[in-house]
Amino acid sequence: MGRKTITLIAAFVIAALGASLIFLYVRGLEDKAEIAAVPVEVLTVTANIKAGESVKEASEAGKFELSEVPQDALLSGAETSTDEITDQVALAPLYTGEQVIGSKFGETGSTTAITIPAKAIAVSVELSDPQRVAGFVAPGSDVAIFTTVGVDSSTQAGCPDGAVGGQPSTRLLLPKAPVVGIGATGINAPEPAPADAPVDPAAEQVSTTLLTVGLDQRDSEKLILAAQTSCLSLGLRTEASTVALSAGTPYTALFGGN
Repeated sequence: MGRKTITLIAAFVIAALGASLIFLYVRGLEDKAEIAAVPVEVLTVTANIKAGESVKEASEAGKFELSEVPQDALLSGAETSTDEITDQVALAPLYTGEQVIGSKFGETGSTTAITIPAKAIAVSVELSDPQRVAGFVAPGSDVAIFTTVGVDSSTQAGCPDGAVGGQPSTRLLLPKAPVVGIGATGINAPEPAPADAPVDPAAEQVSTTLLTVGLDQRDSEKLILAAQTSCLSLGLRTEASTVALSAGTPYTALFGGN
């Protein structure tokens, strides 16, 4: 048998083996996809459930039902009945269509309208939309909190009256604060002007929102004091954000000064 023939046979065997492996791989993917697509029953929410609402009340109101979901969409801890949570209450709001997870329920009296980190307390401050990153901050976000002093608070939206004077400067107050709640939005209207005063086109209504963060006592004290004496601004963080305490930036540094 010549070398050329042997080479052709080897190439054929390798091609056949490769085709077999590809077939088995594709077949395995198909089997996995079929298994993942097999529907399973799980308890779901049919109408919004408020934090503190009991499972019994929600059941009597018809807010639970068994639904079929694909195997790969089944959440860990999902319930198929209310038997294990029948005497409990919702620890946080549940919304129509979501799967019922046992860990979202607890004993009466253990619920709050917001989820506060362990050993922390919830502290709220009022901010305007520009200060809270144009409304992109939401519960679950992590934010850096900055404080600005030395500005005329009467001309700055969302700043308290009588903000600390001196040279204008901005400094990082808290590198990381978890947002646990966003309160109702209100409207801060400008101070009424005398009837004979000229119309100021820059005087606009500014929407404000209560931002609630979970902090330890020391950081809570810092935030409360800063909210009473300076202008606050938020920076929306990601996992890759680099934020560190520093001496801050004075006005003179805006144009290359020290």
